[in-house]
Amino acid sequence: MAWNEPGGGNRDPWSGGGSGGNGGKQGPPDLDEAIRKVRSRIEGLFGGSGGRSSGGSSRSGGDGPKGPSKKGIGIIVGLVLAGWALSGIYIVDEGTRGVVTRFGAYHSTAMPGPHWHVPYPVDSVEVVDVSSRRRITVGYQATSPQQTRAVLDEALMLTEDENIVNVQLAVQYQVSDAADFIFNFVNPQQTLKELTESALREVVGKRAMDFVLTQGRAEVAQSTRDLINETLRVYEPGIEVLEVVIQDVQPPEQVQDAFEDAIKAREDRERVINQAQAYRNEVIPRAEGEAARVREEAGAYVAQIVQRAEGDASRFSQQLAEYAKAPGVTRDRLYIDTMERVLQRSGKVLIDVESSQPLMYLPLDRMMRNANTQGSTGSADGPSSSGETAQNSSSSGSSSSSSSRQLRMRETR
Repeated sequence: MAWNEPGGGNRDPWSGGGSGGNGGKQGPPDLDEAIRKVRSRIEGLFGGSGGRSSGGSSRSGGDGPKGPSKKGIGIIVGLVLAGWALSGIYIVDEGTRGVVTRFGAYHSTAMPGPHWHVPYPVDSVEVVDVSSRRRITVGYQATSPQQTRAVLDEALMLTEDENIVNVQLAVQYQVSDAADFIFNFVNPQQTLKELTESALREVVGKRAMDFVLTQGRAEVAQSTRDLINETLRVYEPGIEVLEVVIQDVQPPEQVQDAFEDAIKAREDRERVINQAQAYRNEVIPRAEGEAARVREEAGAYVAQIVQRAEGDASRFSQQLAEYAKAPGVTRDRLYIDTMERVLQRSGKVLIDVESSQPLMYLPLDRMMRNANTQGSTGSADGPSSSGETAQNSSSSGSSSSSSSRQLRMRETR
């Protein structure tokens, strides 16, 4: 009998029919039947209609469709709540801070590490980088890593002596307080830029043009930084200025040539000053050494004169004591000593005052000097020279001896 003919029980391999339900089923379970079973279980959780019989007929419970199951609703709600709670887990990286707001108001600041907050829409977290250095510029804009473009509205400033300079400045800053950085100002970067421009104009306006263009750059940058930080402490934007660097300071383009000439003149002036300073450093030590030497010589001379005067005073005191004992002898001795010192440097002339013969002049000192000179240099002249000298000496000696008894020596100068 065919499977699908009347009386065959509709027992084909692709159907679940047959007598006795599924008791006589020999093949694998039907895929459609498995899907129907899973669907019936899910519908049971939410209160759906009852499951079908194995023959495909619906089972009537008599009361109609059931309501949602409490157990199923609880499971679904639990899963939703668990997912919502897990969405509140967040991690704050190193060098950042997490600012937690509750219903839009500040609640807390999270440090680096894992944290949890009440998920949206109750709490929200905004992460702020507080470790990296940020940068703003005044007076120029960077068009590329190697090129910049001047912004004259920001760069042109008036100095104390009513001159105009072109100042380009860069500011490096860091977020010091994440909460203040978010809540105290709508645009902290723009606020800092305007504050920097105002502080720079105030500092430049109190200084002369030459000072700003030459040696005053570092002072202008430091004064601007101090003024910015002082103002930031009042308004608390959560920003700390780390460094202010003046990139360039130039006069306006219309007076650039004249300013370059002034710079060259200033450089020449500095060169001359340096040369004069070098000469000064060379001459002054030499003069100081000469002055020290003269002072030492003067001191030695003073000491010598004082010692000599003290010695003369001591000798005079001794002579005074001797004079008190023997005045005549002391006078004669002093006279003889004095004449001895005086006549050592005087010429000597012998004069015969009693004889009527012509004056005989005998320069004894010169004769003695000549005799000494001839004795040292003329010993090699031979016997003839010696003989002549002896003859002259003998004649002179005879003439002098004949009148020596009538001569009296007078010392003259």
